[in-house]
Amino acid sequence: MTTDVHGRDLRYFLAVAEELHFTRAAERLYVSQPALSKQIRALERQLGAPLFDRDRHGVRLTDVGTALLPHARAVLAAWDEAEGAVRAAREEARGTLVVGMSTSPGRGGLLPAIRSRFTEAHPRARTRLRQIGWEDPTAGLADGSSDVAFVWLPLAGAERFRWVVVATEPRLVALPEDHPLAARERIAFAELLDEPFLALPDTGPELRDYWLALDARDGRPPVVGAEIASADETYEALVGGLGICLVATGNAPLLTRGGVVTRPVEGVSESRLALAWRADDTRPLVRDYARAAAAVASSASSQVAL
Repeated sequence: MTTDVHGRDLRYFLAVAEELHFTRAAERLYVSQPALSKQIRALERQLGAPLFDRDRHGVRLTDVGTALLPHARAVLAAWDEAEGAVRAAREEARGTLVVGMSTSPGRGGLLPAIRSRFTEAHPRARTRLRQIGWEDPTAGLADGSSDVAFVWLPLAGAERFRWVVVATEPRLVALPEDHPLAARERIAFAELLDEPFLALPDTGPELRDYWLALDARDGRPPVVGAEIASADETYEALVGGLGICLVATGNAPLLTRGGVVTRPVEGVSESRLALAWRADDTRPLVRDYARAAAAVASSASSQVAL
């Protein structure tokens, strides 16, 4: 018996086996009834046995047809799954990865380096950068508008996400240039406890508390001078004397445009910028962008160590 049976032959057989009526099966397949009958007879000759008994009472599966039925279904189901996998892979290869960010991940060529490694694996894929307001500490991950995102840790709803740290930076204090402490080369955080601080939106309480340095206050509540949701708002609040704030070293240039200075601050931990993605998102584009970010971060750490 030859094994050179085509998927179309099995689909025709399956339609007749399920309908047990050649006309209805032909309508289901959008072919003519004579063409379907001809194809089934050709399949029977190929297999060397009849698949159906046909008489005036109707159509019935033979023992051979009954034996073939579950295997035909399995083969066609497997092929449908394979076609879906191929289609998904093709769409991934030609797709667009949306990269969310609430702060610039430029930092010494970090973003171009990640993109370069990523495009080696997916030369036809595109990345689209999307700026997200500080009201969303997940930079679009939580609502699905971003596929991956550069975020500051700690991340709200951490159990829902995975991440790789791409930069670790000291936190500085930003303050108006006429502030009494602005003349200092370094400032102890203990000297700032009574200062009004600029706070992030309360939509991300974990991150808000982190940038208010609650862990370094020994239980003393912060004084909030104003709430800020962008670099521009932060700059204007600083110049306007509404408060001071902690800022990652890499973000200092966003605030020191004139009238604002930054100084090293002692007694607070370093900040961590991460590339994050949803824990249940296993798409190749997402996985490989994360791998590229991890590789770039590892390479940068090695160079610093040298």
